[in-house]
Amino acid sequence: MSRIRPRTALRTAALAGTALLTATLTACSGGGGSATGKGADGGQDGKAKPETRISVNLTGEEAEPGEPVKVTLAEGRLTRVTVTDSKGASLDGEVAADGRTWTSARPAAPGTAYTVEAQDTGGGSAKADFATAAAEKVNKLTLVPGKNSTVGVAQPLSIVFDHPVKNKAAVEKALKVKTSDNTEGSWGWMQDWSGKDRVDWRPREYWKPGTKITLDARLNGVDSGPEGGWFVRDYTTDLTIGRNQIVKVDLDNHRLKLLRDGRLVKDIPMSAGTPGGEKATWRGRTVLMSKEGTINMRSETVGLGDAYDKMVDYSMRLTWSGTYAHAAPWNAAHMGSANRSSGCIGMTDADAKWVYEQVQVGDPFEIDGRDNKGTQALNNGYGEWNLSWEEWQAKSALR
Repeated sequence: MSRIRPRTALRTAALAGTALLTATLTACSGGGGSATGKGADGGQDGKAKPETRISVNLTGEEAEPGEPVKVTLAEGRLTRVTVTDSKGASLDGEVAADGRTWTSARPAAPGTAYTVEAQDTGGGSAKADFATAAAEKVNKLTLVPGKNSTVGVAQPLSIVFDHPVKNKAAVEKALKVKTSDNTEGSWGWMQDWSGKDRVDWRPREYWKPGTKITLDARLNGVDSGPEGGWFVRDYTTDLTIGRNQIVKVDLDNHRLKLLRDGRLVKDIPMSAGTPGGEKATWRGRTVLMSKEGTINMRSETVGLGDAYDKMVDYSMRLTWSGTYAHAAPWNAAHMGSANRSSGCIGMTDADAKWVYEQVQVGDPFEIDGRDNKGTQALNNGYGEWNLSWEEWQAKSALR
């Protein structure tokens, strides 16, 4: 478990065990301690109605976060329970079939004050307050793609965590993906190129154009495990799948083709990485990560010594290790006839400009041919499309 930090100021002393709270029909008991109210008048036999008594599993000002809130009624049946935090957000939950208990669907979050209000079938009510201890360490994340993005048919949802995630199953359960056409997909865990824990969601096949996707990461109150810390907020993002287009790169015939809706739009001569060594190009199905325009490319950043230091136009990133498609006018003599680059896919200025304007982040680049140095690694950009569906599913923490 991630550690929690005691709160520096307490509104009331913490209580051991569960809090027994009572109230009349017209008034609620407050605070985190015990209270007893008189039974309400109004029974047909003139007897007072029994007091409403509930117990809450979390009490005081230092309650352990990460547990669901459970409210139990001593007698009768519950009709309604609300658990609200100090910002007005509430925890959803359900009353059990016997009417005696209510349990929240989500855990209590660290460093949060809650108010519990319960009503029974007799019209009685009870109220309680508690607060959870603050997290000693907080985990955060980076989510790709950004909110309200329109992306290509191969774009996965990708989450990189600031700190280690040992409780992968608990975290994965909190990640809800909703699609407009019930797309089948799965989460898969890996170590990101940066060395941090990462989880991606990819569909079984490429997305259908026009699909609407919402990721609701309901992580507030989830413990990521030892050395990872607690999540103290939720995250959400929405995206739309754009045009159905695929870029096919033929290393052996030195051609790049753009297909849209299955039809060839343009066939372009290119020159890829020099075969037979580290300068060769990775093969496999990769995903356009970003369109970076004009950038400085230096060979020492990819382990190739001082071979080059150039400003490169129309740069389209395919891997973290430095594979791009881009303009390479200095290599024009080999385009369409030989692979003589330092690993990237080079085109003329005019052709690279055209491709840059047509492609969208998330488009698949399907790179094939004998002149390669192996298959792109899973975490080197988005390499999950090089795994079979069964292999990808096996990377889920819930399998």
